[in-house]
Amino acid sequence: MISAREIRRSFLSYFEQRQHRIVPSSPLVPHDDPTLLFTNAGMNQFKDVFLGREKRSYTRAASSQKCARAGGKHNDLENVGRTARHLTFFEMLGNFSFGDYFKSDAIRFAWDLLINVWGLDTNRLWFTVFEGDASIPADEEAAGLWIKVGASPDRVLRFGKKDNFWSMGDTGPCGPCSEIHYFRGADISKNVPSLVNGPGDDTMEIWNLVFMQYDRDASTQLTLLPAPSIDTGAGLERLATVLQNVPTVYDIDSFRAILDAIADISGHRYGGDMKDDRDTAARVICDHSRSTTFLIGDGVIPSNEGRGYVLRKIMRRAMLHGHHLGLNEPFLYKLVAVLAREMGDAYPELRANRERIEKEVFAEEKRFDAVLTEGLPRLEAEIAKAIKSSGHVMSGQAAFRLYDTFGVPYDFIDDTAATQDVRVDKAAFEAAMAEQRGKARAQSKFGAAASADVLAWRTRPDLEITPDAFRGYEATSLDTRIVELLNVQRESVEQLKKDESGFVALSETPFYLQSGGQVSDVGRITSPGGTATVTDVVKGPADLPRFQAVTVTQGVLQRGDTVSAQVDASARDATRRNHTATHLLHAALRRVLGAHVKQAGSLVAPDRLRFDFAHFTPLTHDQIVEIERIVNEQIVRNTPVETELKDTQEAIAAGAMALFGEKYGDRVRVVSVPDFSVELCGGTHVRATGDIGLFAIVSESGVAAGVRRVEAITGLDSVEAFQRQRDEIAQVATALNARPGELSTRAAALQEENRRLTRDLQQARIKAAMGGGGPAAADEAIDVAGVKLIAREVAGLDKDGLRSLVDQHRSRIKTGVVILASPSDGKVMIVVGVTPDLTKRIPAGQVVKRIAPLVGGGGGGRADFAEAGGKDPSKIQEMLAASRGIVEELLREA
Repeated sequence: MISAREIRRSFLSYFEQRQHRIVPSSPLVPHDDPTLLFTNAGMNQFKDVFLGREKRSYTRAASSQKCARAGGKHNDLENVGRTARHLTFFEMLGNFSFGDYFKSDAIRFAWDLLINVWGLDTNRLWFTVFEGDASIPADEEAAGLWIKVGASPDRVLRFGKKDNFWSMGDTGPCGPCSEIHYFRGADISKNVPSLVNGPGDDTMEIWNLVFMQYDRDASTQLTLLPAPSIDTGAGLERLATVLQNVPTVYDIDSFRAILDAIADISGHRYGGDMKDDRDTAARVICDHSRSTTFLIGDGVIPSNEGRGYVLRKIMRRAMLHGHHLGLNEPFLYKLVAVLAREMGDAYPELRANRERIEKEVFAEEKRFDAVLTEGLPRLEAEIAKAIKSSGHVMSGQAAFRLYDTFGVPYDFIDDTAATQDVRVDKAAFEAAMAEQRGKARAQSKFGAAASADVLAWRTRPDLEITPDAFRGYEATSLDTRIVELLNVQRESVEQLKKDESGFVALSETPFYLQSGGQVSDVGRITSPGGTATVTDVVKGPADLPRFQAVTVTQGVLQRGDTVSAQVDASARDATRRNHTATHLLHAALRRVLGAHVKQAGSLVAPDRLRFDFAHFTPLTHDQIVEIERIVNEQIVRNTPVETELKDTQEAIAAGAMALFGEKYGDRVRVVSVPDFSVELCGGTHVRATGDIGLFAIVSESGVAAGVRRVEAITGLDSVEAFQRQRDEIAQVATALNARPGELSTRAAALQEENRRLTRDLQQARIKAAMGGGGPAAADEAIDVAGVKLIAREVAGLDKDGLRSLVDQHRSRIKTGVVILASPSDGKVMIVVGVTPDLTKRIPAGQVVKRIAPLVGGGGGGRADFAEAGGKDPSKIQEMLAASRGIVEELLREA
C-alpha cells in the first residue's frame, strides 16, 4: 500500500523531473491578502505571479500546500466527520505554469501520473470540461486532449460554470477547468455519469486542472491573456483514499495514527461506522486536531474575532465531541505529538513549535472548562424556564446569549436541552447569529470590499510604464520621474495644484512602503514647478505597485516632471533604530524565555517599537531587566549589521528567522547581527548596532491568550525618558526629604503610617456610629413581629468598616437583623447581617436581593451575611424605611 507520505513525495518528484521548481508550502495565514481568512488552495501563494505583480525566477512550480477551509466562503465545518471526504484541514498537491505550458501538457501530465505512475483504473475515471454558454465557448480543446491521451469519449462529460469555470475574483484571471473524478464503489456496474458532481461519496473529485486563459474586466468583458497559465489542485487525502482503496479519508494511514491515539486516550476503538455517534466524534477530533495544530503552528491564537475565532470554534467543537467519548479532562493537546511525528518530515515547523502548540492547546482546553463551569448553571436555568413553558421550547435569543456571552456552543446547548425534552428555537438562534455576522462583516477585513480596493485605481490605459523600483536601501533622496498622477478619487489627472491631495507614482522611489511591521516613509517631492509633502506610501495596482500619497504645498506637480524625492531623514533614521532594535529584542526574548518565543505581530515606527510574541505568562521584573541588559550589551558592542540577498530556503535552513505573516519570494534579504540575530527582513536598518543608542522597555502586557506585548523606545526618545524619570525621582526625593537611594524605604514607612492612621480613623468612626460605646445601639433597634431590626444610614465608612459595624451591632442586640447603608462617590454600599438563630427565617441574601433594587442596585450572599451595591444614594432612607415591611414578608413566608 502506498502511504500518504509516498504519494506526496511521488507527486513532487514527478513534477521536479519535468523542470518544476518544488516550492515549500506557504503559511496558513495569507500574507497581505485581506480577501482570505486562511490559505485554502495551492495557488494562493502564487496569486501575485498570476496577476503580474510579481516575477519569479522559474515558470513552472509544484507544491504540497497546507490548506484550511473552516470559515468564510469555503466552510466545511458542519460536514466534517459526517461524510467520507470533508475536512477543515487538508493538503493540496498542485502543479503550476506561469505562461509556460498550457492545456496539452497539463492534461498529459495528469493522465501520465494517474495511469502510468499510480496505476489507476481508467474505467473508474471521469473527466469533466466546460460546456460553454452564451458568452464563453465550450472547451472542446480540453475534451479532445483527454481523448487524445487515452480517455474514452464517453467518459468526458460537460458541465456549466458552477462546476467547470474558475475565477480568481469578480475581475482578473479566469478560465475553464477540467475536473478528474474517480468511482470508488464496489460494484462497477453502478459507475454511471449521474454520480459525477452528484449525490453521495462513491464518485469523488480528486484533481482539478484550471486553465487560466481569460482576463475579466470590471464590465465582465473577457479578453484572452497574452500568457495563459495553469493552476491545478489535487487533495492528498482524497488521492490517498483512492490509492489505498479505503472507504473514507479517515481510513488512510496518516489518519489512522491519530485515531489510534484517540482510542488510547478515550478507550473507544474507532470502527469506521458513519452512523455511530462515537465514531463520528472520533472523526471530528481527528480532523480538528490537525487544523488546531497547524493553525497554532502558523501563529494563529484562539480568540473571539477573525481567524482566532474560527480556531477557537474548531477547538471547542473537538472538545465537545471529546465529551461524547467520556473525555472530561484536557486531551486535545496530547494529539499534537502524534501530528508532529506523522507530518513533521513534510512540515518541520510542527516539530520546532511542538511545545508551544501543546501549551496553547492545553490552555484553551482549560479555558473551555471554565466556560462550561460558568455557562452550565445558566444553561440549566434556561432549560428549567423552558420546561415550565407550554411548548418546552428554549428561545433562540436565550441560546444565543449563552453562546455569545458565555461561550457555550450551540451543539452543547441543543444536546443538553434534548436530554430534558426541551427544544431550542434554532431559527431564532440563527437569526441572531446572522445579525452578529452582519455586524462583523461590516468591520471585517475579509471581504469583497478589500479586494475591490485594488480595482479603485483608475490609471490611464495608455501609460507605457514599468513597475516602480524601490531604491530606499541605498539612498533617502534621488532624482526620479512622475509616471502617473491621481486625485483623491484615484482618477488619473494631468496635474495636482496647490492644496490639492492625491497620489504620485514614481519611476524610482526612495520611499518605503509599509511592510513587515515597519511604517511607510514620509518626506517631500520637489519638481521645477512645485513642492508636495509625502504623507504616506500606499499599495497600488499591479502595474504601479506603489503610490506616494501627497498634498501639494506650493505650485503644481505634473505628470512627466523630473523631481527630487526626499525621505524625511530623521524619521527614517529613528525607524531604522527601532527596526534593528526589534531584531535584537526578538533574539533576547528567545534567550531569556526560550525557543518557543515566536513573533505574532509588530510595529516599527519612528517614535517606538511594539513586538507581540507567543508566551504564556507575564514577564517578571527580573526578566525585563535581563532582556534590556542583553539588548543594550549588543548595542554597546557596536556590531556592524550585515545585509545580503540569499535563496529563501537556503537562508531558513541556515537558521534565519522567518517572521509570522510575512511573504517571501525565491530570494530574500537576510539581516544579521553576527553571533546574535539572523532574520529574513525587507525593512531598513542601522549600519551598526551602536547607532541605536539606549534601548528601554516601557511596557509589557498581554494582548490575547498566549500572546504578550513589549513596547520599547530607542535613541533620543529613550534618553529623554531617562531624563524625565531622573527629574521625577529628584522631585520625589525632595518632597520626602530623602536621598534617591532611600526612597523605597521612606515610601514604605509612609505607607505603613498611612495604613495605621486609616485604621485608627475607621475605628473612631465605628465607635462614633455605635454611640460612643454606650447602649444607644441597642436602644435604636425596632421590633418587627418579635424580631429586632436595626436599619440605618452610616457615613464615612468603607465596606470593611460597614462589615465590622454590622458584626458589632449583631453582638450587641444578640438576636435580630442589621441593615446598614453608606453613600460613597455617588453610589450606595449595603451590608446586611442576620444573627445565627434567624438565618432560616430571614436569610440575609434574600433581604439584600429585595432591598437593593430600591436604590437601583443588586447583590446577594449567605444566609447570615450579604452585600449589595446601588446607584442612587438619594433613595437610601426610602430603602431603609421599606426594610421593615420586607422583614415582615420574609417572616410570613417562613
